[in-house]
Amino acid sequence: MQTFSVRTLGCQMNVHDSERMAGLLVEAGYVPVEEVPEAAARATDAGDGGADVVVVNTCSVRENAASRLFGNLGQLAAVKRERPGMQIAVGGCLAQQMRERIVERAPWVDVVFGTHNIDVLPVLLERSRHNREAAIEIEESLKVFPSTLPTKRENPYAAWVSISVGCNNTCTFCIVPSLRGKERDRRPGDVLAEVEAVVASGAIEVTLLGQNVNSYGVGFADRGAFAKLLRACGEIEGLERVRFTSPHPAAFSSDVIDAMAETPNVMPSLHMPLQSGSDAILRQMRRSYRATKFDRILTEVRERLPHAAITTDIIVGFPGETEEDFQATLDVVERSRFSAAYTFQYSPRPGTPAAERTDQVPAEVVSERYQRLVALQERISTEENEALVGTDVEVLITEGGGRKETARLSGRAADNRLVHVSPGSEAPRPGDFVTATVTHGAPHHLVADSALTGGTYRVRRTRAGDAWEAAQTREPANAVGLGMPRLRR
Repeated sequence: MQTFSVRTLGCQMNVHDSERMAGLLVEAGYVPVEEVPEAAARATDAGDGGADVVVVNTCSVRENAASRLFGNLGQLAAVKRERPGMQIAVGGCLAQQMRERIVERAPWVDVVFGTHNIDVLPVLLERSRHNREAAIEIEESLKVFPSTLPTKRENPYAAWVSISVGCNNTCTFCIVPSLRGKERDRRPGDVLAEVEAVVASGAIEVTLLGQNVNSYGVGFADRGAFAKLLRACGEIEGLERVRFTSPHPAAFSSDVIDAMAETPNVMPSLHMPLQSGSDAILRQMRRSYRATKFDRILTEVRERLPHAAITTDIIVGFPGETEEDFQATLDVVERSRFSAAYTFQYSPRPGTPAAERTDQVPAEVVSERYQRLVALQERISTEENEALVGTDVEVLITEGGGRKETARLSGRAADNRLVHVSPGSEAPRPGDFVTATVTHGAPHHLVADSALTGGTYRVRRTRAGDAWEAAQTREPANAVGLGMPRLRR
């Protein structure tokens, strides 16, 4: 009996792909395990723990992506020397980009496959075993839409549902379009059928996924398709929470804001990538909006959804960025009052126009600006979270608990804020809801300590919790974990 583990490096699109990889392997007869091979370095056969197949699903958005990959592969090389039958597969964006060079640098890798041919993973593993050599297969365009493949979801109570793949934008810092290809939209009926299917299997939260969800529908000539899709999700019985990621400010429209405000199960959370507050830098990034438009979007969202939590992405140190440009970014952050910001120091990606520029900002300048931006956002996040003290939040409990010394449970509020809840008289399961009073606001989370409010929280048991409980009896407790990092656009 062959076992496997999937490691995900990168964004939510990669998490979605990893669930499909896991689904394919389960369908092919493999059994998922979570135990990392490093912990089983002396194992000599599959029965001693550790995976027979390790799949590393890679990202290439950041400069250190290759370092992370080869660091992982270096650790696995030592394990493989002790377990010669173990196979290592590398997929995802960096595999699409590096191709044969992965095996040249790490000759102990058995399989390399790209973003467009996830479906061939089991076949490539078998081919490599049979031929006793690396199997490398990279397609230049999508052959099988990932959402049509079998899946093994990380959580039975929450699901990613892809509405499109690829991207038609030409941001000068981004390599994603060349690795994921042009945008391809799924038909609304196919998307809704998948949503209904995951809800029927126990999910109560769905995140609609695309590199640019606002352009959904262009492929079949319906520019209002995304707003219609949100409203249609509101008609699905049993679906309690709908989220989406990621939109693009250039294409974000009022009909989407109206759909969010008027569809009860669409959550009041929005990730709106700013990237820079400087119009000059936005032009050089080929981001087809300006700071004033970004401000208007946030104003309209808050008029229609007063309690919405808005997050963003920001790049510091894009080539040519002056102190004046950076100050413009700080100004937008100050007035936008983001609940959180995913901030990045610019790193050149080979093959992108920005990487070829000669006016790269010195690393020490980038670092100093980055620290100032982080300090500003930390202050704002703390103030925004402290303002919620005394309010009640409904928290969808997740599998991950809080700190061990406090025995807190963890989950997400409707606006997607992370909430740590102190234990009460009733133990909720992952997938259940807890309503509790916020007692503390920190920069990156809220705390709801029932001991400080003189009462206990209220638990609403759900069929999603039932599904999670049932899954514990159907599967090993160490079922494959895939992680949930952000999709950066």
